[in-house]
Amino acid sequence: MSLSAFFLTNPLQGIPVIFVFGALLIGLYVVVRGADWLVDGSSSIAARWGIPAIVIGLTVVAFGTSMPELIVNILSSVTGSTGLAIGNVVGSNIANILLILGATAVFRSLAVKENTVWKEIPMAFLAMILLWVMSNDAFLAGAAVNVLDRIDGFVFLAFFIIFLYYTFGISKVEGEAPKPEEFPFAASIGLVGLGIGALTLGGKITVDAATAFASSVGVSDALIGLTVVALGTSLPELVTSIAAARKGKADLAIGNVVGSNIFNIFWILGVSALIRPLPFDTSSSFDVLVAVAASLLLFISLFVRRFLRAPQTVAARHTLGRKRGIIFLILYVAYIAFAVWRG
Repeated sequence: MSLSAFFLTNPLQGIPVIFVFGALLIGLYVVVRGADWLVDGSSSIAARWGIPAIVIGLTVVAFGTSMPELIVNILSSVTGSTGLAIGNVVGSNIANILLILGATAVFRSLAVKENTVWKEIPMAFLAMILLWVMSNDAFLAGAAVNVLDRIDGFVFLAFFIIFLYYTFGISKVEGEAPKPEEFPFAASIGLVGLGIGALTLGGKITVDAATAFASSVGVSDALIGLTVVALGTSLPELVTSIAAARKGKADLAIGNVVGSNIFNIFWILGVSALIRPLPFDTSSSFDVLVAVAASLLLFISLFVRRFLRAPQTVAARHTLGRKRGIIFLILYVAYIAFAVWRG
């Protein structure tokens, strides 16, 4: 079988749905593990070459944690499952804010720095607004169809370069990042190869299983992307944010989520649109509006002041507390229930 035939055929079509769902979970697990191996191996190699830790964090680690969404979206675009590609990104962004930040805030209140409140969260909000504008050609420009085309992809990637420049600038101001763990060179190369292989194989299994599962149960692949696939590819952010919150590193917890949302739109959808234009239907536009509302809700929530006996500090004014975390979780459950009902 040729390489193109391998990626364009789906051996999971027609098998019992319980096995398809099991394959979907396995594929998601392999993708997440592959991203971990790729990050560990490439970070170790970069450290051995004397590359500063902050540069490693901004490039290898940042890109590595977005690899699950990227691989799933690339394979979805190549195979024509554009609904899965869109649902994966939009669903991940919604899950990152309502589910991951909600669950993290339940563990520990998150006090957020001014930079994150006034620059990074608004940038994530801008990314969602741009996505809604660019994907509503029929409503805004009278076009025959709504589509995210290759020009839109180039625009997203241009914004992504600006975001990387901004991130590198603030990292130099805020100081050096922790040095990554170093492995023997042969082991590092092995981890990189294992990571790439796992990402490719896991992404293939995930996309095949998601499309087969959607057809088996009679729902759209966009719904599977919004729910199961989005949640699965967001697992690295969930684990990282909760672990950071438990260690008292609120900035890492919320910065991880906000940065991931910006990466998802500007980088992942940008690349996906370059591979194949992504058509948007009415339900996808509504889901983008939900993501816009979630981003706006996060921003507003950081200005809801709690009643404090002591005078308020900046950190106290910009805090995502446990009660708001619970509200976020309730809203996420309500949204998923609506998405499933909509079918």
